[in-house]
Amino acid sequence: MGRRDTAALIELLDRDPVANIFTRSQVNIHKSAVPDGFAHIVGLDGSEGLESACWVGANMAPTAMPEADAQKFAMHAIETRQRFASVFGPAETVLAMHEVLRDGPQEIFELRANQPLMAISHNPSGVRRNRLRPAPVQEFDRVLPASAAMFEEELGYSPLENGGSFYRNRVRQLIRDGHTLMDCDQRGNVIFKADLGTVTDEVVQIQGVWVNPMYRGQGLAAGYMASAVDYSMQFAPVVSLYVNDFNTAAIKTYQRIGFEQVGTFATILF
Repeated sequence: MGRRDTAALIELLDRDPVANIFTRSQVNIHKSAVPDGFAHIVGLDGSEGLESACWVGANMAPTAMPEADAQKFAMHAIETRQRFASVFGPAETVLAMHEVLRDGPQEIFELRANQPLMAISHNPSGVRRNRLRPAPVQEFDRVLPASAAMFEEELGYSPLENGGSFYRNRVRQLIRDGHTLMDCDQRGNVIFKADLGTVTDEVVQIQGVWVNPMYRGQGLAAGYMASAVDYSMQFAPVVSLYVNDFNTAAIKTYQRIGFEQVGTFATILF
């Protein structure tokens, strides 16, 4: 897509600001449908203009689209011979892309086909808050191990392998932006951590939620997540997240503080 397509792309993305938050945030950052660097956005026109679009970078993030369109984007991905860490987005779209990508040159590590997409548009009620604060830059060395532990539990490998410079920079930037929240015990151990992973004027998407194993099973998560929602609503009126369907404890916690399912995501991991 070119710069002249920016207005049409924004109109498409804003039809579902919760599901399309990642690409919308990138358009906000670059102020264009043409991002800086090697990433790009591919669009497909229909009879009435732009019909669907897909972010193509280290990851792929498609908008909701018909199965036929999804498969066209997947074929484009194979033809470019670009390697991806993941594909994530609306489940029907991602699953249609999976039908094509599973025969491509890049081996698929895992398909997570059912990830409830949840949102809340009010401050949680009836939940006692736990203390939560933005992590200061000087506590980077405390936040990084907690972030890496969350990542490794989620994906099965450490993001710090081979130095992990990209991951370190990502953690550092979240802290600088005031988008990492944490609480520590008196010994300095991180009890809870969460990131405002993606932020637009319309939606905040919470990511990287982690409770220290030493503090699990004590009913702390709901109070921390309620505080995280309160903080997030300083940036946007809607707070969202998506979660693996097998993480029933987390889903119950989110439901307890008022999150409701508004869609379903899927993720392909390579």
